Amino acid sequence: MCRFAAYIGKPIIIDELLFKPTNSLIKQSIRARETDEPLNGDGFGLGWYAHHIDYTPAVFASMQPAWNDRNLQYLAAKIRTHCVFAHVRAASSGGVNIFNCHPFHYKRFLFMHNGSIGGFDKIKRYMRRELSDEIYDWVKGQTDSEHFFALYLQTFEEMKGQYNVESMAAVLCATVKRLTKIQKQHGVDEVTYLNIALTDGFSMLASRYISDPAMSCPTLYYSAGSSYQERDGACHMSPAIQGEGNEAILLVSEKLTNYKAEWQEIPVNHILLVQQDLSLSLNAI
Repeated sequence: MCRFAAYIGKPIIIDELLFKPTNSLIKQSIRARETDEPLNGDGFGLGWYAHHIDYTPAVFASMQPAWNDRNLQYLAAKIRTHCVFAHVRAASSGGVNIFNCHPFHYKRFLFMHNGSIGGFDKIKRYMRRELSDEIYDWVKGQTDSEHFFALYLQTFEEMKGQYNVESMAAVLCATVKRLTKIQKQHGVDEVTYLNIALTDGFSMLASRYISDPAMSCPTLYYSAGSSYQERDGACHMSPAIQGEGNEAILLVSEKLTNYKAEWQEIPVNHILLVQQDLSLSLNAI
């Protein structure tokens, strides 16, 4: 399955997340440790925010393997941002195509996914029928991930969603229920995996979901503290100062280092909510 990493907090230079850690996302693109498929070479994507310009994110994506893209290496060393999403892809649904690379972008949102939607080939047509003309036309690729995000956007519009993490999480739960209903209507019983990261550039959420809790769910971790620091391949999350709260949040498909105490696993079938002030909470799906 794909691998991703996300950060929100004090501004960092992107290569401190992508390239420098012992088990960086770039290393995971060629040799992931915590998944059955170690190779994630079917393209990559990077999304980040520059709020001094505007509230919509920048996105850079390529069909090349992340470990072999010089442009990514040059850009990552020169971009400083308070919020970044990065994804390396192992194609399941949809071919190796620039439109199938995560993260997906719509207005202020960035979205990325690790997993699969059970029976997607059977229900793709019916998912698209749920969409307004605007969102239908926005879909450019073939992946189950982009179609789920489109269904999320449709639900966000219908629920009159707001750019805050509680509203975003409520819409995500409603979208999962909507997907499940479509699957049941068309006799789909394959397992769905939805490890998702979503941000509006100010707050962030992450889901770790499987439709059959008896099955093994892909890993998803977070780390929180006062600052994220990288030195010579060793990256650490400094503990939050008492009374001052978090100033940096990391979200990763697999741990970037062997310092296990700094990583917390998101429970299965839960959503991690990261508020604008970087306080954290967990909600069941």
